[in-house]
Amino acid sequence: MAPESPAPPPAPPAAPARRLLPLVLPALAVGVVCALILLGVSLLAEQFQDVLWKTLPDTLGVGRFSSLWMVVMLTATGLAVGLVLRTVPGHGGPDPATTGLVDAPMRPGIVPGLLLVTVLALAGGVSLGPENPITAANIALAFWLGRRFAPGAPGELWVALAAAGTIGALFGTPVAAALILSEVLASQPGPGAFWDRLFAPLAAGTAGALTMSLIAHPSFDLSLPAYDGPHWGDLLSALLIASAGALLGLLAVYAFPVAHRVFTALRHPVLALTAGGLVLGLLGALGGHLTLFKGLDEVKELAGDPDGWSAGEFAGMAVVKTAALVIAAACGFRGGRIFPAVFVGVSLGLCAHALVDAVPAALAVSCAVLGVLLAVTRQGWVSLFTAAVLVSDASVLPLLCAATLPAWLLVTGRAQMQLDGDGKSLR
Repeated sequence: MAPESPAPPPAPPAAPARRLLPLVLPALAVGVVCALILLGVSLLAEQFQDVLWKTLPDTLGVGRFSSLWMVVMLTATGLAVGLVLRTVPGHGGPDPATTGLVDAPMRPGIVPGLLLVTVLALAGGVSLGPENPITAANIALAFWLGRRFAPGAPGELWVALAAAGTIGALFGTPVAAALILSEVLASQPGPGAFWDRLFAPLAAGTAGALTMSLIAHPSFDLSLPAYDGPHWGDLLSALLIASAGALLGLLAVYAFPVAHRVFTALRHPVLALTAGGLVLGLLGALGGHLTLFKGLDEVKELAGDPDGWSAGEFAGMAVVKTAALVIAAACGFRGGRIFPAVFVGVSLGLCAHALVDAVPAALAVSCAVLGVLLAVTRQGWVSLFTAAVLVSDASVLPLLCAATLPAWLLVTGRAQMQLDGDGKSLR
């Protein structure tokens, strides 16, 4: 007699609507405030950037993006960030090399200094995005206020709401927030059905995305030539380009702890950040001004003229931006890695298109971005979502899903671009 198959585990009970409904207003409020903080920091950084890179060099009679000015500005930015971190309460939080996108809340007194150095880095041309420090700041504020005014609510609720609201605002859609939090929730099982646990964060992400969309109208579409549908040759191209992107991203991952040890050996954060700024300035002089800053506006300039640079120039920008990402993240600047990694992927994809004109630019760019992001973030859904959103063409999705498979095999189980307290890579 054949043994009976084991019964499947019971599904977690769904929460009644009366338990979810009271979460809506707090979620919406958190999402709106998170978007407004992101928007305020971004606008302040843009205004300061105009002063540093337009008004000041024009007044001094030097080229806005001359090699000399890039070296001077990045070095000065490193020095300024180092001095601020030395003096502000909490010194800007933990070593950014040891933090991820969504971490435990820090003390609220750290937030003003963290936001200040984020503005300085964004305006000064550092190759990092705002996502990590803004998310950390919003989590800290939401957790502190939530525990103060609603002490009965679990602390992890405020962390999830702030993370979702910020990520929704960053990408202009709550889908990105839902995808990131779905990975977090999957690794942290808890009571209740999955969509019940995602309900309030999704509301916060929607509020954050709508607030940002109504005020700033963000767009990630690169307006590349339309992709005319999959072909058999495109499948091979997608697999190869995504794998190449993953390998380039892994080079950054394995160089990261080495660079961190070098800057840590300098012992003084002000010296480490000043030296890091100097290296970033030299890299900017080597790769050109498009390799500076977080990279979102710069990738649109690249994509606006995909035939405007040679394959060698695209490859050079991809390598320089990769090095700048590693240096900026290792020497102590506060910032995120998603946006500069997107620039690396776009440059690599346009390089592939320039080498083989038969490879559609939209396909090459999306697959390269997918591979780089998989290596740098180790978050599959967000990598796939970001790659697809850049080309805004659903016909590329089947090839992106296929390209995910070899790229993920290359990166899974390997070191991550995040260190533990001993300076070793997480796995």
